[in-house]
Amino acid sequence: MIRADITSKFFGEQQVLGQVQFTIAPGETVALLGPSGIGKSTILRIMAGIDTRFEGRVTRPENMAIVFQEPNLLPWRNALDNLLIPHPTLGAVAAREALEKVGLAGRDEAFPGQLSLGQQRRLALARAFAGAPEFLVMDEPFVSLDPEMADQMLSLTETLIAEARPATLFVTHARAEADRLADRVIALSGRPATLSQKADAA
Repeated sequence: MIRADITSKFFGEQQVLGQVQFTIAPGETVALLGPSGIGKSTILRIMAGIDTRFEGRVTRPENMAIVFQEPNLLPWRNALDNLLIPHPTLGAVAAREALEKVGLAGRDEAFPGQLSLGQQRRLALARAFAGAPEFLVMDEPFVSLDPEMADQMLSLTETLIAEARPATLFVTHARAEADRLADRVIALSGRPATLSQKADAA
């Protein structure tokens, strides 16, 4: 069970988070909803262990993966290498199978600059799922995509999550994305931000 028990988070003298408590069960997808600037990405960084300067405690497994807003690929490495670098024991055959799952069959030698934005996002998804994470954190991974591409990426993500069944925290400001992808929706509001009293089933 993944558990967040955040008491407070400050940037300098400004308190951005108040008490934020929630759990994510194995195989469950929870969407964290809220307007831009409310503190969603701050919670994501805390949950991922990137930001440790907060009051409270987070319980999570070691085997986890993060999908950021940007693909964060190494431009001087091809698609296969970008997938294998964080998973050195995966092997080229399994890595190519992971690329095929996201629609990148035959693109293993292509460099990020030779891939469209949608293909780069697909590569980032393949990299995240290749390690069979117990905990997956996604930070608005469909932002800046046109509606058709966003719909395709949502469908792909649904398929990958259904197959791998990680506990997933999906951060978004789009209610439609949250309702489609998540088993449960929680919302941030206020300043400092806290969870709304009502948690909606998606």
